[in-house]
Amino acid sequence: MFRLLKTFVLALLVASGLVLSVVQPASAAASPQITLNPASGPAGSAVTVAGTGFKASTTGTVIVGSATFAFQTSSTGAFSTGITIPAASTGSITITAKTSSVKASATFVVQTAPAPASAPAPPTVSSAALRFGVANPGGPLASSELDEVATLAGESPSILMIYKDFLQAPPVAEMDAARSRGATPLVTWEPWAWGGGVNQPAYALDRVAAGDFDATITQWGQSLAAWGKPVMLRFAHEMNGNWYPWAEGVNGNQPGDYVAAWRHVHDAVAATGAVNVQWVWSPNVPYWGSTDLAGLYPGAGYADIVALDGYNWGTSQTWSSWVSPVDLFAPGISQLRSLAPGKPVLIAETAASELGGSKATWNTDLVSYLAAQPDVMGFVWFHMQKETDWRINSSASSATAFKSALLARRS
Repeated sequence: MFRLLKTFVLALLVASGLVLSVVQPASAAASPQITLNPASGPAGSAVTVAGTGFKASTTGTVIVGSATFAFQTSSTGAFSTGITIPAASTGSITITAKTSSVKASATFVVQTAPAPASAPAPPTVSSAALRFGVANPGGPLASSELDEVATLAGESPSILMIYKDFLQAPPVAEMDAARSRGATPLVTWEPWAWGGGVNQPAYALDRVAAGDFDATITQWGQSLAAWGKPVMLRFAHEMNGNWYPWAEGVNGNQPGDYVAAWRHVHDAVAATGAVNVQWVWSPNVPYWGSTDLAGLYPGAGYADIVALDGYNWGTSQTWSSWVSPVDLFAPGISQLRSLAPGKPVLIAETAASELGGSKATWNTDLVSYLAAQPDVMGFVWFHMQKETDWRINSSASSATAFKSALLARRS
């Protein structure tokens, strides 16, 4: 009876499928795997690594080259952690996550960042008859300043100003920099010590003429001769004023001392063989009370270029008023033509204030007037913010007019 009952129960279980469920083997565990987000990017990228199928509730490690990052799995064997792609990584790199003997890998593709677009080359030097030059705060070595000037002007300056006193060495590096930009260096050489004021007896003109500075002068001449390329040398400028110690009537200087000093310096430099030097004689525009130019001109054999410095101060000073380019320069240019017939004329320093009138109009009128003078070879703009804002771009209207005026004279 019991055996019959047992047989009946087994038959019933088989019919219901329960026996099969008991003896059927369990499914194999899911294979571990990881995903990367993002899966590509530049070196140094932050990446989230997500994994499943790892040993539950344990610690693990993500390995990226020689770098490791720890993680903790959940009760289901999943994890998510952040890593950083090493900065020096290139190409495809393998990222591996592991817990004890369980591990999985994925590939991250390092993307190379595109090279930055190169800055456009600054405009080139113009071949216009009226040359454009500039005196900028950093001189020829200040490439970014000169690139900005070229952009403002629509052309690179063909004359670059350099200022040196008698205590400084010849500016060979600055002259090289000017030359590399297609410009001629214009070296303003000042016989004094900067910062010493007008009264500097050590630099009186009679001492220069007597040869007290011949060692310095000879050194300069030899360096300029060795350099060999064209250079304009503007010695002891604005001598008809009273604000420098080489002016007659100050610092113990007497009438005739300036010409004597100029000729001595000229001859000492020439004796070194510096035939590449063009001598620029550069007074200030004549004004009421200034020293007469006739007694300061060293003679045709001692000057290659005659020049003028002149500024439109506008109303920036208590003593100043607005003056047009023609009124500023025409009287002085007329005197230069009488003193030095046939010599090229250079406006060695000029600029205008924003105060008292339209600087934009002044810029236009300046270039137009100078371009109409066949003996005026060029002008040098004093692109600095000093006693007032002399810069080309002291205002948007000034910069626009300046660029347009230079373009018009090239057309």
